[in-house]
Amino acid sequence: MARTMATVLKGLAAAAAVAVLAGCADGDAYDPGAAPLAAGQTCGSIRAELDRLDRKGTKPKVEAASHGKKLSAAAQADVDRYYYLLNQYLGARCHVM
Repeated sequence: MARTMATVLKGLAAAAAVAVLAGCADGDAYDPGAAPLAAGQTCGSIRAELDRLDRKGTKPKVEAASHGKKLSAAAQADVDRYYYLLNQYLGARCHVM
């Protein structure tokens, strides 16, 4: 009887391990995948516009806005555009290509 119980427990432990590993492998089941880009957009065109905004000095404005600083309407428009483009770039998974 003791031997049978040990065998059953080993079997249950093995089944539990398999279930846990299967659950880990299924961790990406809720991943929606890459978001589609708008017509006419490419990862390269978005990256080019982000680079243009960087050269324009938008990064310090983004930092200021993230700390709650008031910005001019033009600066806020640049920040909003930067965030919009960055969300598209990351959502489309351009950074992993």
